Amino acid sequence: MTEPVRVHVLVSGHVQGVGYRWFVRGLAADAGLAGSARNLPDGRVEVELEGPDDAVRAVVAALDGPRAPGSVTAVVTEDRAVQGGQGFTTA
Repeated sequence: MTEPVRVHVLVSGHVQGVGYRWFVRGLAADAGLAGSARNLPDGRVEVELEGPDDAVRAVVAALDGPRAPGSVTAVVTEDRAVQGGQGFTTA
């Protein structure tokens, strides 16, 4: 198991109203990650992911993959301090 990391992600494109947050929730649950996904007023989706480095990086890579609903035009990531989060929420 790799060291835990936390990543903040902003996903742009047509990603609201297409089940994108639930897609992210499923990826996170399958990987055993904590975090959240929420719609932003500007049309982007904000994602926080925390867990083992390899699992977080795999989920981030899938955010604009062929299974992603809608149409992703950009995925911008920023590493953050690990907070020891539990569970995954959508808003």
